[in-house]
Amino acid sequence: MEPQAWFTLAVVLALIVVLAREMVAPAVAVLAATIVLLLTGIIDSDAAFAGFSNEAPIIVAALLVFARAADVAGIVGPALERFFGPPGGDQRWALPRLVFPIAGLSAFLNNTTLVAMTVPAVLDLCRRRGLSPSRFLIPISFAAVLGGVMTTVGTSTNLTVSGLLRQSGMEPFSLFEFSAVGVPLALAGCLVVVLLAGRLLPDRDAAGQQGQGDAARDFTVSMSVKPGGPIDGKTVEEAGLRHLHGVFLVEISRGERLIGPVAPTEVLRGGDVLTFVGRVDDVVDLHRMRGLQSAAARQIDHLAGGGQAFYEAVVGPELVNVTLQEIGFRARYGAAVLAIHRAGQRIEAKLGEVRLHLGDTLLVLADAGFRSRFREGRDFLLTAPLRGLPPTRGARAIPVGLIGIGFVVATGTGLLPILHAALLTAVLVIASGALTVRQARDAVDLNIVVLIAAAFGLGAAVQHSGLGAVIADLIVDAMMPFGALGALAAVLVATMLLTEMISNNAAAVLAFPVAVATAAATGSDPRPFVIAVTMGASLSFLTPIGYQTNLMVYGLGGYRFGDFSRLGAPVNVVVVMLALVLIPLVFPF
Repeated sequence: MEPQAWFTLAVVLALIVVLAREMVAPAVAVLAATIVLLLTGIIDSDAAFAGFSNEAPIIVAALLVFARAADVAGIVGPALERFFGPPGGDQRWALPRLVFPIAGLSAFLNNTTLVAMTVPAVLDLCRRRGLSPSRFLIPISFAAVLGGVMTTVGTSTNLTVSGLLRQSGMEPFSLFEFSAVGVPLALAGCLVVVLLAGRLLPDRDAAGQQGQGDAARDFTVSMSVKPGGPIDGKTVEEAGLRHLHGVFLVEISRGERLIGPVAPTEVLRGGDVLTFVGRVDDVVDLHRMRGLQSAAARQIDHLAGGGQAFYEAVVGPELVNVTLQEIGFRARYGAAVLAIHRAGQRIEAKLGEVRLHLGDTLLVLADAGFRSRFREGRDFLLTAPLRGLPPTRGARAIPVGLIGIGFVVATGTGLLPILHAALLTAVLVIASGALTVRQARDAVDLNIVVLIAAAFGLGAAVQHSGLGAVIADLIVDAMMPFGALGALAAVLVATMLLTEMISNNAAAVLAFPVAVATAAATGSDPRPFVIAVTMGASLSFLTPIGYQTNLMVYGLGGYRFGDFSRLGAPVNVVVVMLALVLIPLVFPF
């Protein structure tokens, strides 16, 4: 092995140690490894930073914008709430109800798009229900990866190998050519995920959910039950309002009657006004629950301007001893007050009738200019933006849904390349008013984008230094004495190991000529060996850096490097064993 390959191997091993011990953030670690390889001359600047001009991180960023728009429009959340079941209920069935549909959709939808649409809504649900998102995000990624091997359009890797077949003078893949292998693999892999995820994946704090002691201040908020909505006529228990995370249902106002304390068997009626007390983040999340709407819904609907966001506004001397109704708060400030916090006290009256005290904190929904307009006045001592999405609006669902369908059709039919379609989709959701520019900017997690982009430089080093070819040759040589099946196993395992270190497309390109040469050496048809490359290049479960969707959930789930191999190792074992049985049956040597 050449010195460059040895040095690259040392850098890769050092990176694995750094990631496993969580010495620095994953994006920083991968970028630093790439820079070391650049400075030592293993790769040039074009290869080191090719990922920053590559379409992959750009596509992910654009799809994160669309995912946020779908979430704001209320498209994804309701379906996922049904998968999870009622709060406080048995969550054991949530995972299979998530995993198998995602795998099925991934056979025809780009798996990156699917994960980008699903993960934000899952994070939101987990936060509201006090669940650990680390129990769900790796399974979602694995399901999307497994679904991608069911059809030729399931992932770009399949199309890459199909193109290599055509280039080599062989027949390219038909749409369902390897479905007889891919479908059983996907089902078996998903079953392993469902059975073992709860035991093998530890609880982790999601990124951005640590150090939120400031959020422990209690706000009082009023919500009304939508007449004819999904919780009208249900008990408090059935509606999932008894086990809310960080929020407590204090009383129900029904006409002139006040009901409190509220029993779990109390039946809710349309128009009931529910008073909750809870932490600010959880109070914000209440406004996205199906069947509930803010008691200030009319004021919200009449807000001027676009791109509403949440703010905390601390009452200044100009607003002391007046009520929100007396000053006409919405008309005066172009904002709606959704909740009030008063240190050491619980607000008993309706929000509009509360006499404000100096230092009261208002939870406000307003347009993007609210803070700049009132930052310097005496009305508010302080205004600060809050993280969180505004209440969902059904009117946005139709345009966002049509944009999403257009994206699927354009990419599925080949009308537009996925990069062009993703960028157009992001532009359209902003132009349609589904998201503001600020919301779109906040939707893009730069850590994810940098992590994906930097990983390309690492993959280029493994390829250019010859390390990838050496690893593949060693495995194939070791298995050749075991005949055609042993050689097939070697090609499959070598490809899977390569895709853990470099991009799946690069692994397929590297392994393809090895597969064809191995088939010739054993006197076999090259088709089963090419199928093994196709499967192996996509089935990456051992590390977060092997596949794009794994990188996407790595930071968002608060995972450690080794969490992927905990669940990924048994998934790998099952799919390898099943593939070695099915591939020779469907594609004889």
